[in-house]
Amino acid sequence: MKWKKYTIKTVTDAEDIIISTLYDIGLEGAQIEDKVPLTPLEKEQMFVDILPDGPEDDGIAYLSFFVEESGESPDEADDGMVDRIHAELDALRSFMDIGEGTVMVSETEDIDWINNWKQFFHQFYIDDLLVIPSWEEVRPEDRDRKILHIDPGTAFGTGMHETTQLCIRQLKKHITPETELLDVGTGSGILSIISLMYGIRHAVGTDLDPCAEEAVRENMEVNRIAPERFEMMIGNIITDKAVQDQVGYEKYDIVVANILADVLVPLTPVIINQLKPGGVYITSGIIDNKEQTVRDAVEAAGLEVIEVTRQGEWVSVTARRKC
Repeated sequence: MKWKKYTIKTVTDAEDIIISTLYDIGLEGAQIEDKVPLTPLEKEQMFVDILPDGPEDDGIAYLSFFVEESGESPDEADDGMVDRIHAELDALRSFMDIGEGTVMVSETEDIDWINNWKQFFHQFYIDDLLVIPSWEEVRPEDRDRKILHIDPGTAFGTGMHETTQLCIRQLKKHITPETELLDVGTGSGILSIISLMYGIRHAVGTDLDPCAEEAVRENMEVNRIAPERFEMMIGNIITDKAVQDQVGYEKYDIVVANILADVLVPLTPVIINQLKPGGVYITSGIIDNKEQTVRDAVEAAGLEVIEVTRQGEWVSVTARRKC
């Protein structure tokens, strides 16, 4: 099997947001090449303590995405994807520096995706929670912890990213045994599954990507979540009245949305209708220079901001619907 490789030259500060943005046009699982030194956490996850001195970080990054070749004309397929990538990059340029933003196309042979993931994804902790892939064993000293079993897959969400961790910490502050949770842009279902592990009553997830449905089902099974506790819906809750009706109104104690700021802005005035009076709205996926944009959207919708938390360059805004 042959794959098309699309490589974007950018800057290291733009890596995360470009990866997140291009996911929406079907580019997933980015390969990152830069000269940024590994953090202590990354070294621990890769079982590396000491690395030889490398070249000095120059701020340049190359992001490579792989797409299986289709039956259509290779030239037409390449032109269409490159045009879509350039459109997304041009939109990002309006509010951040992405460097050159050039796109290179090449061809590569079959890649063993699963085993490549296994080289780099290892168990790690989010406070008292252990996140562990299927190919690793739980250590004896961790057997009394809360344990989330999850493998990297086609839908976002292993818990490693700062935005996910920000949401998890906010959820743990607000969930109760009676909580009804709505998880918008649920991806792998990680936020709902963790909330169910910590004892909420019920969760509903929505996502645009049909692949999320299978990812959620698999992750529920491996984490022993009963099917009736987590309902999954595919569709656009922002624009589709049928999805809004199916999700229901004024039903949820908490709505969580780990989505980019440009999606949170149109989502917020819609989602307030799903929240109960007094309900909590937890948002993340917000790059730091978009914090005020999201705060403005939240307040314009009549919600009260109750906490803003940060991790790295990412922000979470938590608000409450007034009673």
